[in-house]
Amino acid sequence: MYGRDPWGGPLEINAADSATDDDRSRNLQDLDRAALSRPLDETQQSWLLGPGEQKKKKYVDLGCIIVSRKIFVWTVGTLLVSAFLAGFITLIVKTVPRHRHSHPPPDNYTLALHKALMFFNAQRSGKLPKHNNVSWRGSSCLDDGKSNTATFYKDLVGGYYDAGDAIKFNFPASFAMTMLSWSVIEYSAKYEAAGELNHVKEIIKWGTDYLLKTFNHSADTIDRIAAQVGVGDTSGGSTTPNDHYCWMRPEDIDYKRPVYECGSCSDLAAEMAAALAAASIVFKDNKAYSQKLVHGARTLFKFSREQRGRYSAGGSEAAPFYNSTSYWDEFVWGGAWLYYATGNSSYLQLATTPGLAKHAGAFWGGPDYGVLSWDNKLAGAQVLLSRLRLFLSPGYPYEEILRTFHNQTSIIMCSYLPIFTSFNRTKGGLIQLNHGRPQPLQYVVNAAFLATLYGDYLEAADTPGWYCGPNFYSTKVLREFAKTQIDYILGKNPRKMSYIVGFGSHYPRHAHHRGASIPRNKIKYNCKGGWKWRDSTKPNPNTLVGAMVAGPDKHDGFHDVRTNYNYTEPTLAGNAGLVAALVALSGDGTTGIDKNTIFSAVPPMFPTPPPPPAPWKP
Repeated sequence: MYGRDPWGGPLEINAADSATDDDRSRNLQDLDRAALSRPLDETQQSWLLGPGEQKKKKYVDLGCIIVSRKIFVWTVGTLLVSAFLAGFITLIVKTVPRHRHSHPPPDNYTLALHKALMFFNAQRSGKLPKHNNVSWRGSSCLDDGKSNTATFYKDLVGGYYDAGDAIKFNFPASFAMTMLSWSVIEYSAKYEAAGELNHVKEIIKWGTDYLLKTFNHSADTIDRIAAQVGVGDTSGGSTTPNDHYCWMRPEDIDYKRPVYECGSCSDLAAEMAAALAAASIVFKDNKAYSQKLVHGARTLFKFSREQRGRYSAGGSEAAPFYNSTSYWDEFVWGGAWLYYATGNSSYLQLATTPGLAKHAGAFWGGPDYGVLSWDNKLAGAQVLLSRLRLFLSPGYPYEEILRTFHNQTSIIMCSYLPIFTSFNRTKGGLIQLNHGRPQPLQYVVNAAFLATLYGDYLEAADTPGWYCGPNFYSTKVLREFAKTQIDYILGKNPRKMSYIVGFGSHYPRHAHHRGASIPRNKIKYNCKGGWKWRDSTKPNPNTLVGAMVAGPDKHDGFHDVRTNYNYTEPTLAGNAGLVAALVALSGDGTTGIDKNTIFSAVPPMFPTPPPPPAPWKP
């Protein structure tokens, strides 16, 4: 029997297969089970299952969203497993011992640097900031300059006391600020690494803020400046109370402190100009303050050039203490700094004028040739201008004199080496730059700074060394010279004594210093009342941390006696050179100078061609 298949094919119905409904139902169920024994996709399931028998999905209602229960379970499970693993790993890391790679301890130069900078905090005059960090110091001399009838300044409160007394000498103080600024310009990264960059900049600003008070810094032309506050002359047996006759804490001073002015003081004005110009580079990111410093520097330098004279001439009050021998070196020095601060080539033309260099002593030797000090800046100016030739090479018309300065700098560096006999040395190895005279250390630290700096200049210029006659010396020799001298000061000497107060365990305990030698016990000692502390053999009750004393004699001998200032008195200028040398030597030797900051204001240089030759004449 045949039927018609609705899909187009024949469908045979066998009569023999005409079974009961129950049999067909059972057969169909067997067929269903056989068919469902293999996986079916969703569409196939929909064919076989009726509407009410379709597979139901399960969901989880989270309130803000509905998600599949399967996804929810997997997500929660993953988070729990991850949290467990993270906690387990953290536990292992914290319980398992490990080797910590800590930073190496600071070197001796960095440790000494921290202390040497603190000396400037102890020397501050005026209203002290809250963070001065010298417990035995307070505000002092708050009436300086106020009783004077001068019209070019309102007051002279602030600044720094020069040494163990309370006199404010602008000449050595300006040099100290110039040296500190120079060291920051060259080695700001090292100051930063030591954590002292902000501190040293505060020290510089305290000094430059005061210098701006000592003349009319807003004017373009001036005719007078203040040179000194306080007096120290005790000649002729004078018993008039002053800063040398009396032995008093600065906070207790009640005698009059005169102000000394000058109208012909080229050396002082040019050194002040150098200080302000160098500081303007330090504070170049503070545009308003930097411009104020530059304007003041220009005004001072113009004054120094127009009204010639030595500030200490004619029996000046400063002459016995800080007598200036010449102002020509300050012209070269100040001109160089003003060029770097402004980029104005007129200052470079002045600083490289052969006649100026000749008057400054650049072309003859002499016993003090190559010795940088508060009096003579020629050696510093020669190094500073050699830098210009090494890195910018300005060419004509400066090349000839710059090459001369560069060659002279090389000769100076040769003179520092032990194999040359320009300067004697003590048996302990201290170079005698002042030829056996007292107070040698201030000259030694300046030389150590120049040697390290010049060596770093050569390395930055990819120059491995320099010649002394036919012999070639590596830049390492310069650093070794500087290290031996600073190491001597830090205690590597026959007496095993550190000449920096507070550094090491064996250092001077009787520094010639009024504030450090008189206890702060709420008792005011008058002018003569403090003499008992001056003459006492007991150690100073207050530690003058970081003060570099005057130093040993030419036989490596040292007398730790308060009244002998040739051994035990520290000075601003001395400590500024010390700070500069220490920061130059600090660190692991991988950080050199900052090649570019000093040239921030210098425009691009395009060497001017030399003039054409004269027409040929037959």
